[in-house]
Amino acid sequence: MAVNMEKVGVMFAGTIVSFLASVCWASAPMDIKMDEKARSIHRIDTVNILVYTSLLILTLCIIWLFKRRRARFLHETGLAIIFGLIVGAIVRYASDETEMSHVRVLPVRGSNYSDAYPPDNVFVLLEIAKTDANHKENKTYAYNFQGEVTDVESKKLNQKATFDPEIFFNIILPPIIFNAGYSLKRKFFFRNLGTIMTYAFVGTTISCFVVGVILYSFLLLMPHLEFTFNNCLYFGAIISATDPVTVLAIFHDLHVDVNLYALVFGESILNDAVAIGLVSAISSYEENNNEGKEFEVTAAFKAFGNFVYIFLCSFVIGSLTGCVTALMTKFTKLCDFPLLESCLFVLMSYTSFLIAEALDLTGIVAVLFCGICQAHYTYNNLSVESRLRTKQLFELLNFLAENFIFSYIGVSMFTYKKHRWDAGFILVAFLAIAVGRAVYIYPLTFLLNLGRTNKIPIAFQHVLFFSGLRGAMAFALAIRNTLSEQRHLILTATSLIAIVTVIVCGGCTTQLLAWLSIPVGIEEEHEMLQFTGVRPAQQVQTPPELRSPPPQPESKTPYEKAWLVRKWYNFDVKFMKPLLTHSRPTLLDTLPKCCLPVAHVLTSTEQLMQSGSMEEGDLGLGGSLAALTGTRVRLIGMQGDPV
Repeated sequence: MAVNMEKVGVMFAGTIVSFLASVCWASAPMDIKMDEKARSIHRIDTVNILVYTSLLILTLCIIWLFKRRRARFLHETGLAIIFGLIVGAIVRYASDETEMSHVRVLPVRGSNYSDAYPPDNVFVLLEIAKTDANHKENKTYAYNFQGEVTDVESKKLNQKATFDPEIFFNIILPPIIFNAGYSLKRKFFFRNLGTIMTYAFVGTTISCFVVGVILYSFLLLMPHLEFTFNNCLYFGAIISATDPVTVLAIFHDLHVDVNLYALVFGESILNDAVAIGLVSAISSYEENNNEGKEFEVTAAFKAFGNFVYIFLCSFVIGSLTGCVTALMTKFTKLCDFPLLESCLFVLMSYTSFLIAEALDLTGIVAVLFCGICQAHYTYNNLSVESRLRTKQLFELLNFLAENFIFSYIGVSMFTYKKHRWDAGFILVAFLAIAVGRAVYIYPLTFLLNLGRTNKIPIAFQHVLFFSGLRGAMAFALAIRNTLSEQRHLILTATSLIAIVTVIVCGGCTTQLLAWLSIPVGIEEEHEMLQFTGVRPAQQVQTPPELRSPPPQPESKTPYEKAWLVRKWYNFDVKFMKPLLTHSRPTLLDTLPKCCLPVAHVLTSTEQLMQSGSMEEGDLGLGGSLAALTGTRVRLIGMQGDPV
């Protein structure tokens, strides 16, 4: 009996094992194929990341060589693009022939499908073969919308070497723009605020329309391109976003006049914000213009109102986020935990970008002004370690992101499948941007000099004209929407303009400074140096032809001559800094007596423990100002030695 039970148990166990084996064997081919596909995708993604990492490493090594011995007509940013072009050519013409599998799909008749708007997702019903050749199973797979495809036979590595454009806007651009505001030389920026705002707002708008009009006039002779006036204005707005990172790097190394640096840098960061606003306004006009052919005044006013609304709301969101962060760091003891403090700082800064984008505003504008507010207020409340960490972190992210974008521009010229080439359009585009830049730099500067005490010399004007390089922002705006053939052509022209201006204009900047006798080697006041513990950079050897006699001491122009700056300074000293930082005088000293209860709540213990009043070190505009008259602060540098 026991033997029979054992036999039954063995037979039952064998039956179960056979059943499980048959089930596993039936599903094994499908699972194996899916695993192979996943491994193939992972390998290609890894190779793709390795390519860009190697490009950055190579660029870093070249930059180190250039720091030791600079090449006159070549800058490291231009080399990053050249390396990208070489790698892109290798990826396209010398990589393995791993083709993308594809199936042609036609919409089902009677479906709610519109030819004007492609669907977001496509659900494909396929017959998948099982282990038995005669047995097939229907499975439905979903595929996301990626735009128009012109080359279905492209290689996997080619397609993987190009990223989703949203990665640029949501991940790569925010650190670059935030660092521009966080590292802004605010003293010189506000000293030239009127000029910078004129260049950024009026000048960028003029450039947009001049480029659009010139382009449209020539394109009337090229009807095969099918460009509308809205398309031309759209291109004018995109290409008006300047990115003189190469010029500014040379300015920094050679210690060019700080006012010239402030004009170029300040105009470029506000110019990017205005260009994004113009792109949104032109898109809004195109949506409101029902006819699409004739000019509509109502649609134009709606577009202008949309531009003002988006810009102001984004400005408010960025500024409020910076102020909230300042209050959080002022009234909490996060300074006792520098890591948590730094994390809060980074997350709150990125939140300003996300809030603006979620509200259909402009995150770039929000994160820019958030960076300015963080540097002006929050920075004062941070611990020494957090000050060092945040400054160095965003400097690092900015450096890597910028070099990655320039490398990517080079690679994408060969791997991106949505390029459209037309020599006539590209040549006209180069002519249009040069004319557009000249039309607003020289006339606006002439008008500005009529009211400026310190005139902008003609040599500075030539440098401003020459500094109109195109780069990350213009490329990101162009690649964000490539759904039509016109947008393909816009992307190609923008990429070529960025490549040529960075390599040619950036490489000739040093020689231009020598030709125009621009003074270099001018030491500036290091803002916030006493707080960061960062030593001044080592003196960069200046080429002999660029050396100038020691500069005369700069005559200080009273800020009281600028009505707007004077009003802002008084408001900042009496209310904003006492509210958001530990500086003095406190709100108890500046607010009316009826507001003393509120002032007492908004005054920190650190403010009450200080003695004396706030000094007029930077007029509230030039960096962090600590009124620690009765407290001696000794900061420790990176290597542990006193600064």
